[in-house]
Amino acid sequence: MKQTTVYLPEEIDNSLNSIAQMTGLIQEAIQKYLLRTNQPLPQCVGMGASGMRNLSERDEDGID
Repeated sequence: MKQTTVYLPEEIDNSLNSIAQMTGLIQEAIQKYLLRTNQPLPQCVGMGASGMRNLSERDEDGID
């Protein structure tokens, strides 16, 4: 299993933490959601890919 980071509004994070503590069902809920909404991504996703894998590391380098 892979740990990941997701940025959420504080109120959603609080709700998810409460649900996780009470039920432990967050992973199951995400899996069910993904199965229910299993639709292909739009063709435009990825069309601007630069092939440069370190752009997020360089975002504050001042390169325009």
